[in-house]
Amino acid sequence: MATQVTNEAVEKVIFDGLVEIGAEGEVTREATLESLDVDSLDLVELSQIIEDEFAVELDADAVKDVKTVGDVIDLVVARGA
Repeated sequence: MATQVTNEAVEKVIFDGLVEIGAEGEVTREATLESLDVDSLDLVELSQIIEDEFAVELDADAVKDVKTVGDVIDLVVARGA
């Protein structure tokens, strides 16, 4: 059963997921994916974590314009609503 999609739950899963995939630096909403050294393969891994946890699918088109961790959180919350 998928976890309820709340801002707090999504933020925790994404922060933890970024640490798990090896993001470098402090993970905050304002941190850019580039500054965390998150590449497209890392985004695929993060998308899988999100899909497993929240049943929200993020395809390449959905994530092509995200720049910050906050952008990813907001996208997941919007799609999970």
